[in-house]
Amino acid sequence: MTANATADDDRRYVLAGIVALLGLVTGVILLDVLGTIMFALTVAYVLLPVQGWLHRRGLSEWLSAVAATLLGFLGTVAVFAPLVVALYFRFEQVQTIVEEVPREVPVAVAGYTHTIDVAEVRSLALESLGDVAVSFAAALPVLAIKFALFVMVLFALLLKADAAGRAAIAPVPHGYRDVVYALATRARETLYAIYVLQFATSIATLAVAYPLFWLLGYDAAFTIAFFAAILQFIPMIGPSLLIAPIALYHVAVGELVAGLLVGVLGMALVAWLPDIAVRPRLARRSAGLPGSLYFVGFTGGLFTLGAIGVVVGPLIVAVFVEAVDLLADEVNGDATFAELVGSDLEEPPGGSGDARPGTETTMTSPEESGTRPADD
Repeated sequence: MTANATADDDRRYVLAGIVALLGLVTGVILLDVLGTIMFALTVAYVLLPVQGWLHRRGLSEWLSAVAATLLGFLGTVAVFAPLVVALYFRFEQVQTIVEEVPREVPVAVAGYTHTIDVAEVRSLALESLGDVAVSFAAALPVLAIKFALFVMVLFALLLKADAAGRAAIAPVPHGYRDVVYALATRARETLYAIYVLQFATSIATLAVAYPLFWLLGYDAAFTIAFFAAILQFIPMIGPSLLIAPIALYHVAVGELVAGLLVGVLGMALVAWLPDIAVRPRLARRSAGLPGSLYFVGFTGGLFTLGAIGVVVGPLIVAVFVEAVDLLADEVNGDATFAELVGSDLEEPPGGSGDARPGTETTMTSPEESGTRPADD
């Protein structure tokens, strides 16, 4: 019986090794679309509860997967389509605004006027805008193919989610599956925080920013508000990356009141209000990852992996933190750091019980201690 169990375990681990090796080879071959597949995988993980809910309401497994895929498709279009349209229709307007920035900006401090030369910065900005336009136009066919791939992979993952989950958990021994479930729970909570919580905060940002910029008299109020909503996905900084340059632009062209208004109202209502109004109400189902660690994962993932790193970076950091917590609980239990330090300081070197330095310990025989050794 034991030999058969050992053989089964060996067979399982060999198959797991084959799957891992083939997965590595497949990843290398599909390297150019790996980001698209990863994005589809994370979206599918978030949409699995939706697919399960629809299936429990009477839809077939296939129809529930179609409905969940359609939801993911519409959500992705809702995020990226306005961005593409804004870049296409507002490009010339943005270029005109940059061209209107004066070559020199006078700054008066304590009665002294210092002139800042911004001509080189303006030229660099115009050149960068031109490069972005050309690169974006050239990438459109590739983006269309990748988007179609995203939809197909998303549907396949939702349709075969149960089989994929069973295959993933199969090589893991039963004694360690609680660790896998804990890491999976943390991953699901993190993805919920990245997609659902951030998306809801972005919608609130758009709802606040559009009326504000419209009342302030901006022609492209919706475009500015939409970019502010997109920037809400950047942790800790967010829409400030947009509001600060707009305020500085008004100051540079001599419109101090407009710069002050957009700076103060934008920071308070656009960059700050959605975070305190929406995020706390949804945060109970999120991973509770500290903002600093989320920012580290976001920036590290973005610089290392590109656009997909925005999701993968915080996800990896969150799973790593969960693994560290599991290790700490396994070794130290519920003891606090102060209790552990106190316990370690009280325990003498060599683990000799309550003995203290300067005391002598004498060895006694079993007869002297009144005990006898146990029979072999």
